Amino acid sequence: MNYKNICHEVAQLARTTGLQLLKYREKNALVIETKGHNDFVTQMDKYTEGLLVEGLDKILPEAGYIAEEGTRTDKGEDYKWIIDPIDGTTNFIHLMPPYAISIALMHKGEIVVGVVYEMSRDELFTAWSGGGAYLNGKPIKVTAAKSIAQSLVATGFPYNEFSRMDNYMKTLTHFMKHSQGVRRIGSAATDMAYVAAGRFELFYEYDLKPYDVAAGAILITEAGGKVSDFKGGNNYIFGREIVATNGNVHAECIEITKEI
Repeated sequence: MNYKNICHEVAQLARTTGLQLLKYREKNALVIETKGHNDFVTQMDKYTEGLLVEGLDKILPEAGYIAEEGTRTDKGEDYKWIIDPIDGTTNFIHLMPPYAISIALMHKGEIVVGVVYEMSRDELFTAWSGGGAYLNGKPIKVTAAKSIAQSLVATGFPYNEFSRMDNYMKTLTHFMKHSQGVRRIGSAATDMAYVAAGRFELFYEYDLKPYDVAAGAILITEAGGKVSDFKGGNNYIFGREIVATNGNVHAECIEITKEI
């Protein structure tokens, strides 16, 4: 399987679909539905997912799907697309960047292709297994920062799962006191792309879904960084928690996040 070629085809699909979405957004009023507490979906999420599925079926017809807005198969496929048609829907509703299309290809449990297209800045992040990570076709790398004291930290806040909030707030306080700052931009896929591009040194969050993190994970590892769950293990795609760093600060970060 030529993952480089697949990645380039997916990247083209993501950008074309993103541009269509922005034009659609200009001409149509939003119809907002609520999936749960603070969990929104618009007709544009569904419209975009439909366009992506149509295109991805042509790229790799034998692949199944794990997708936010309901496209799903469970037939034991070796390959699965993991897609979020709009990562940062609440941002998109309020016309506040960033918001991104996130697409990953998983083969037997391993992410082998990742594409994140941040629409508001026309930034296309791509990576494939063994091929490195790129922003608009140019190679990107994580930073060389050696400690949290040298790091800009990104995180996100859970919108409907608050059982771990007390411990989470303790870690947030620690990072606020001991890092160069903490940012919350509202799109996990973009957060992780920014770690890969050297804009953040670390990102952590819980109550995330596979389609929030799958593409970003391979961007970071191919850019030289590291990804794990809160205790340093590998259950970060389906485990609903993630720590993503430049690698150098990972051990220090895990000492903090393991308490969440």
